[in-house]
Amino acid sequence: MKRLFLLSVLCLLVLGISAQTAKEEIFVDVHRSAANYYAYPAVTAVQTAPPAGYKPFYLSHYARHGSRFLIDPDDYEQPLEVMREADRNGVLTGLGKKTLCVLDSMSRMAKGRYGELTPLGARQHRGIAERMYKNFPEIFKGQVEIDARSTVVIRCILSMMAECNQLQALNPKLRFKNDASYHDMYYMNFSGDPHIKEMRKSPEVKAAKESIRKEHIHPERLMKTLFANTDYLKWKVDAGELMTSLFDVASNMQSHDTGLELYSLFTKEECYDLWQLSNRGWYISFGPSPLTKGEMPSVEANLLENILNTADTCVVRKDSYATLRFGHESCLLPLACLLELDNCGYQTDDLDKLDAIWRNYKIFPMAGNIQFVFYRKKGSDDILVKVLLNERETKLPVKSDVAPYYHWKDVELYYRNKLEALRK
Repeated sequence: MKRLFLLSVLCLLVLGISAQTAKEEIFVDVHRSAANYYAYPAVTAVQTAPPAGYKPFYLSHYARHGSRFLIDPDDYEQPLEVMREADRNGVLTGLGKKTLCVLDSMSRMAKGRYGELTPLGARQHRGIAERMYKNFPEIFKGQVEIDARSTVVIRCILSMMAECNQLQALNPKLRFKNDASYHDMYYMNFSGDPHIKEMRKSPEVKAAKESIRKEHIHPERLMKTLFANTDYLKWKVDAGELMTSLFDVASNMQSHDTGLELYSLFTKEECYDLWQLSNRGWYISFGPSPLTKGEMPSVEANLLENILNTADTCVVRKDSYATLRFGHESCLLPLACLLELDNCGYQTDDLDKLDAIWRNYKIFPMAGNIQFVFYRKKGSDDILVKVLLNERETKLPVKSDVAPYYHWKDVELYYRNKLEALRK
């Protein structure tokens, strides 16, 4: 008994040591502070073997597009113009001049490509497809049909084609139906309920976000490294705005195959602070925050219903099948929260405690994805399902005697009831 107690204590100590805080994770790799600009991380997760006799036969996913250029020309041009004007006035330090050169290079690289998929983004989706094929070979065997749909945005279409082309290379017999139509946008990228949009603009939300900005944006040190004239800085530069703009460019540079970087402008503490700004902002506007009454994830009710309805059609098929959907992080994040995957549905009024549980870079990196994988056993009507978030097995809000596998009838009932409650 004593040995068992000591072993339990040792396990708890090991778990305590291995569980890192968000700050520690970002200090280990500052790229995580990029939040939705975080490039898809290397996947090392091991798949748990299914119960005896069960084999995968259907895969359904929603994936975010891969790494991309920043979307708005001003994302590059505004900080670049601030630095150019300062250079014309002779007030940049040596580091400021180097930063100007990097900004100029990135601006030239992005010209005419705003929001487009990068080569890295395509590779991310090819890698995801290859691992799907390797992990669930029974699904992609023979002349299986693949229904692949994208939003009408080109980076999503190209992400779809990257995955499909990789699967086709692995099995030339696969049969694909590719589509990208406004017909499907009501669930692929729902523009939103007016009520939801109004909540995001409410005085309470605006006040909360302004308070977060004041708490987490501290540009003084950075500005002193870039500008040699404090009077110029005081009268001509919005230091907080410039800091966040530079950080956005720095964060997204991991989307490119380039030796250029701007992360070295920031201390690790600043990276963590700026990530806090992002993490809390996304939580309020797209997550289950009590500040927005926990209603933001409901915007993906149409998408969840499509996943359920399509699954109902496919689980009765005798042959294997796959449904692939390609969209955006603004859909993936609330979908993960609506599904309550792991801690995605976590609710708290205390934003100081948020990142102990809820970390956006774990949910929606570039090429982030949710995969439903269905299993059946010969001679049994019981369908099992497991759900992967970024290719890692997740916990669902449903009881199971075979976790991380769940009985589909229980999972579907839970989510059907949730949708019904949302629509009352």
